Amino acid sequence: MRVLWLTEHYPPSRGGMAESCDRIVRGLRGAEVEVDVAHLTRRDRQWWAEREYGGRLLTAPLDDNPEHALRRLWTELTGETYTHVVAFGGTYAMLGAPVLAAWLGVPLVTCLRGNDFDTGVFSLRRREALLAALRASARVCVVARSHGPLVAALVPEAPVTWVTNGIDTANWEILPSERSRADAWRASSVSPGRRVLGLIGQLKNKKGVGFLLDALLASGHAEEFHLLLVGEVEDGVGERLERLAWTRMPFLERYDLPAVYAACDLVALPSFYDGLPNVALEAAALGVPLLASDAGGLADLADDEIGFTFPAGDPYACRAALDRAARATGEELAKLGAAAGERVRRDFTPEAETAGYLTVLRETG
Repeated sequence: MRVLWLTEHYPPSRGGMAESCDRIVRGLRGAEVEVDVAHLTRRDRQWWAEREYGGRLLTAPLDDNPEHALRRLWTELTGETYTHVVAFGGTYAMLGAPVLAAWLGVPLVTCLRGNDFDTGVFSLRRREALLAALRASARVCVVARSHGPLVAALVPEAPVTWVTNGIDTANWEILPSERSRADAWRASSVSPGRRVLGLIGQLKNKKGVGFLLDALLASGHAEEFHLLLVGEVEDGVGERLERLAWTRMPFLERYDLPAVYAACDLVALPSFYDGLPNVALEAAALGVPLLASDAGGLADLADDEIGFTFPAGDPYACRAALDRAARATGEELAKLGAAAGERVRRDFTPEAETAGYLTVLRETG
């Protein structure tokens, strides 16, 4: 099999989408699928084609003329033969992939992660490209089980497969030096007896940061938590933060995060809607309990055996989850964290993720 993989999210781009894209591509290449990645980048880059292990990287800068970039990409592909085209993340990947698949005469596989679908269907700018890609797809892959029925309701003819995120835990651990840094930060920054509640990643509106702060302030347990916010935070939360104990850190790359997770008693994911955030898997894999809504793929990972869960957007249930978290003993938190680590190592492996995509490619080839 030889796959043309269109995406706007691939290293050196940052964020969870780029990390997931890199992980999945590496997994497929390791399974002897040749994958040529066409990176439709918004960075200031030159057109470039280079060999990578298991395929090529085609850097296609969108600049201020994405239509030209997509048409030039077809010129670069003239004479190439593929078995599949995959659209993975981004408006222009969704726009270009159905055309390129038709011109190449091969099946299209569309991978929906989170915002591509959750907000794309309500976007005047993105909706038609999204729906056209879904209608043209031989298979639609969703990262959250709950997205399947939503896709089917809009495009009944689109066959949908759930392939959840994975995480490689082989080298994902908290080193003694990172544990020491976390302990030193807690000793200097957190009042004795307070639990550290982490909010980590690109904390956009969908992540429900303001919603969680409101619930915490109304729960009667605000004095029992210290918030650790790492990343970009939605507007309008400053006034609420003034009434809480908190620390703010900038966005950090993945391998800078173990010391942050080590500093947390819990990691919060109060999303209104979501895919399956890498942060949830990363924290759980390191034995940190989750305080999470059931939005999107979070429902596939989290339950009360590994943390404290509540229906997305339900303020009363969120307060109740905070109450349970505040009342839990240290031993109970440790038990939840151990169960979280075991679940991730068993059910969310990169091998299972790769096998899921291989099955899709074989069934559509």
